[in-house]
Amino acid sequence: MPFKGKPQQPAKDLCTPAASATIKDMSAPRRPLHWDFLGRVPYAEALALQLAARAALKSGEGPEHLLLLEHPHVYTLGRNASGADVLAGPEWLAARGVEVVECDRGGQVTYHGPGQLVGYPIVNLSPDRRDIRRYVRDLQEVLIRTLAGYGIAAEPRDGQELIGVWVGEEKIASIGVHLSRWITTHGFALNVATDLSYFADIIPCGLHQVRMTSIERLTGRAPSLSELAETAARHFGEIFDRELVAETPAVASLPLSRGGGWEGAGEGAGG
Repeated sequence: MPFKGKPQQPAKDLCTPAASATIKDMSAPRRPLHWDFLGRVPYAEALALQLAARAALKSGEGPEHLLLLEHPHVYTLGRNASGADVLAGPEWLAARGVEVVECDRGGQVTYHGPGQLVGYPIVNLSPDRRDIRRYVRDLQEVLIRTLAGYGIAAEPRDGQELIGVWVGEEKIASIGVHLSRWITTHGFALNVATDLSYFADIIPCGLHQVRMTSIERLTGRAPSLSELAETAARHFGEIFDRELVAETPAVASLPLSRGGGWEGAGEGAGG
């Protein structure tokens, strides 16, 4: 007997491009991440920018930022460092124009200088990324993917004292972070065309015999820092699921006075 009722509609295929697009549109939009390569910035000025960006983000008045830059010669001492970690004397430091600065990131002492790409993410890890170990692993992955684009196979190593990124037995990048109410400051330093001799006058990250390396040393060439910054920003956006906003005019107008002084207790990790 023929069926005379209302014909059944075919089931919708949730795997079709149209259905997939609908599902994607229902997901939450990615957070914007403002980024730029700022060139060579003195350490104190970069710190003021970080603190101002953090204050604006906490108050809801500003976006997340990824500040990419290089520093003049400076040794920075993290929360676990001591003056004994700097082996050079005052006369040597003064003759070479090397600053020594204490800061609230995790870790011990490291070197920043020309030819090194430094990244300072100011992002809110709430509500879905509130895990400092995951955050450090994600920063490592940003650097590993960045280096892979230049033919360098890098990897993390196990152990709190070995935080960073390594190529074989040599360390190519350091990581030291600070969290305040799950908003991040400080970040990473990747050796590109860095004068590695400056590491000989400190105990880098508390590691006595550590060998440092750089992209230039491993490959015989060094990409420009601006080129490398663009690559690192792209990978950061992928890994942290952020929508990149190239160039950050907001950085220039950040109210630096708002960031003065350290506030409260925070978490840190570094190496």
